[in-house]
Order: sequence, then structure tokens, then C-alpha cells
Amino acid sequence: MGRKRKKRKREVDETLLDALFTIEREWKQIKSLVNKSIEPTMDGKNSELLAQSKYMFLLREARERKISAVRYSK
Repeated sequence: MGRKRKKRKREVDETLLDALFTIEREWKQIKSLVNKSIEPTMDGKNSELLAQSKYMFLLREARERKISAVRYSK
């Protein structure tokens, strides 16, 4: 049962890292668009804050689980 648990933890950790990198790219794209806008809308600013919040949540979760991106880059 220990092997199954380790395999499952690794799968969850990899999924978390994938989500973290995806949300980071999304946040940076939205932030770039908002910064380049002459008059950024409230929707744009709200989207940026939402993406940033998601990223920070996932980052805290990764730290809590002691996940290293280097370890899973294989």
C-alpha cells in the first residue's frame, strides 16, 4: 500500500505543479494586457487579481507540500 500512496502523491504533486505553471502564465498574460491598456477596465483588473490569487494559493499549497519543481522536471 505504501507504493500506491507514493505514486498517488507524486501524481497529485505533478498535477499541482502543472496547474501552478499554467496559472502563472495566465496571470502574467493578463497583467501584461492590463498594463499595456490605455484605460484598463474593472473586468481586466478583476481578472488579474483573480489569477494572482489563484497563483498565490497554489504556490502556498506547493510550499506546504514541500514540492520542488526541479524534482519533477524529468
